[in-house]
Amino acid sequence: MNPNAKLTLVGAGPGDPDLITLKGLNALKAADVILYDALVNPLLLDHAPQAKRIFVGKRKGFHRYSQDEINSLIIEQAFLYGHVIRLKGGDPFVFGRGSEELDHAENFGLHTDIIPGISSSIAVPSSIGIPLTKRGVSESFWVITGCTSSRQLSLDVGLAAQSSATVVILMGMHKLAQITTIFKELGKGNTPAAVIQNGTMESQNSGVGTVKDIEDIVAQKKLSNPAIIIIGDVVSSASTAEDLSQKLELHLAS
Repeated sequence: MNPNAKLTLVGAGPGDPDLITLKGLNALKAADVILYDALVNPLLLDHAPQAKRIFVGKRKGFHRYSQDEINSLIIEQAFLYGHVIRLKGGDPFVFGRGSEELDHAENFGLHTDIIPGISSSIAVPSSIGIPLTKRGVSESFWVITGCTSSRQLSLDVGLAAQSSATVVILMGMHKLAQITTIFKELGKGNTPAAVIQNGTMESQNSGVGTVKDIEDIVAQKKLSNPAIIIIGDVVSSASTAEDLSQKLELHLAS
């Protein structure tokens, strides 16, 4: 076993390479091996020219490695080379399976560390001026995965739809029709809704409307994964230039 064997989980942030933390950046500079995901901005790897880099990204329909293989790769690379950075989009503990990788490493006696990242669930709505909470509008927010391990829509979506909270859904684009149906059945078809693709990136694109028309807006703007869905009255605060007309319509209709 390499005496420097160690695993550090690092949150890469929501996409913009400037949104990684300083502590995360310093960890990259000290890495021997970096295992990075599909949603990690590749520009971050430029900060670690000394490190061996292994792409282990997973997206719908394409898995470079299974989770079990990633777990095994962490141990193998740490024993061979030393300090392994597991670089994960957003925050490692927000739908990132970071705790599973941490537990596996510790079972093999590896020293572990965690460097939190800025979650896309918060940063991406903010990037177009949507506050998840706002005095007099929203007192709380839910962050929900749109697709569970069984490939089903999370039951929590139905629970969240019954509340007055802002609802943020990650990995839910393929379930958008189901999601909007749930809200419409509860009489919330006029609730403001937004979809933001490639949040915080130069290629960011978004659409703002209501629950009843957001599917049409997504189709018109050709929005697709990776994207985040936000539903709630705070969406009417969206401030991107392209959505000002939608914002005005929402205000006039309220």
